[in-house]
Amino acid sequence: MSTSFSMKTNSTYNILRYLLVSLFVVSIHTAATAGDSSPAYNFLNLPSSTLAYGLGGVNISTIDDDINATDQNPALLGPEIDMQLGVNYMRYVGDSNFAGLRFGMRATDRSAWSVGIQYFGYGEIKGADVNGTLTGTLSPTDVAASASYSHDITDHWRGGINLKFAFSSYDRYSALAIATDLGVNYYDSERDLSFSVVLANLGGQVKRFNESYDRLPVDLRLGWTQSFGTLPVRWSITAWNLTKWSLPYYENGDGTTDAKPVLKDSFGSNLFRHLIFAADFVPSDRFRIGIGYNYKTRTDMSTYSRSFLSGFSIGAGLKVSNFTVGVALSQPHSGATTVMLNLSTILTEFR
Repeated sequence: MSTSFSMKTNSTYNILRYLLVSLFVVSIHTAATAGDSSPAYNFLNLPSSTLAYGLGGVNISTIDDDINATDQNPALLGPEIDMQLGVNYMRYVGDSNFAGLRFGMRATDRSAWSVGIQYFGYGEIKGADVNGTLTGTLSPTDVAASASYSHDITDHWRGGINLKFAFSSYDRYSALAIATDLGVNYYDSERDLSFSVVLANLGGQVKRFNESYDRLPVDLRLGWTQSFGTLPVRWSITAWNLTKWSLPYYENGDGTTDAKPVLKDSFGSNLFRHLIFAADFVPSDRFRIGIGYNYKTRTDMSTYSRSFLSGFSIGAGLKVSNFTVGVALSQPHSGATTVMLNLSTILTEFR
């Protein structure tokens, strides 16, 4: 009995070591070779979870039993999320509307899988030829279908993989890309400590729009979440865009005609453009409210007309009967207030 247990334990740690080393090697290679990504696939970075959106837009380490909360890290999926169906909707900038479905269930006592689909519609846009002659209207769309699998490697470590198929249709042009997310999460329930590593959007195009090749927004991310003492607040720090240190931006001053844009590329600005700070107040297992601050979002909108709230986001979740409802708000710019809604339920509770 003890020999069998020892062999199983050694095997588990060997698998964990292999997974961590593989993720580290691939991450280093990605950081060394990744160039600036094309905007064609940046929709892959948009969250579908109100929890993540309310906590700054990117959060890979906050533990939650809602299927929608697993969208940015497949290692957050687990057998505790069984027979759950999640629906999400987002009213984005302009006439953009995003929506999706996600379903997950237990595979074994230590593993789970999920499937999902996301639709990104950007409204109607006037089309024109190379001479500027209007040719009518077009409705560009993106669709991302995904399948995820996770496994509990030990009592504290969990690994996950997410395979995504991204299809884009812009007028008469279309493209297809395949990407994968690799994630590892460490969770200590006694200290309420969660730490995650995710390599996101690793892959490439299968079908191009034209002769040019569009890169995927490959990203290495680290996330830490923890509460302290008896205070029911989970604090989070997420580091993202780690494949590239320098993230310069222009500060446009107060918007007067004499103001000249100033390039910001200092150590401090680059550091904070990689970090997202968040706090999530969870007084009970039926209610939570969180706030996040994304410095990169604020500096990306560094015009005189940006809102004071630019870079901040807020989200809340409430469990009512068999349903969990989530809402998140953000105002990256004074003329753009974004709203996201989540709804999830456990299908077996309707029997």
